[in-house]
Amino acid sequence: MKVTIETRQVYHKYAQVEVEIPDNVEDIQEWLIENEQTYIYEMDTAINEAKYGSGSGLYDYDGHEDADAVSEWRYDCDELKEGGHL
Repeated sequence: MKVTIETRQVYHKYAQVEVEIPDNVEDIQEWLIENEQTYIYEMDTAINEAKYGSGSGLYDYDGHEDADAVSEWRYDCDELKEGGHL
């Protein structure tokens, strides 16, 4: 008699980088989307170097709560008390 044993284990990585943006930017989200080249390399490096954490990471980080997303990007600006999804 054969028995099949299965497991599904979920792991995640989390990374963040800081980006300098011009002081005269009126729409931070728009600027970040249009100027992805200013941070994408640093983010790729940071996520590649990040250690795996167990679980999905959902709700472990402020604002990261899209259960259907396989990847979730956010920005936060403490200075203006503003943030959101990218």
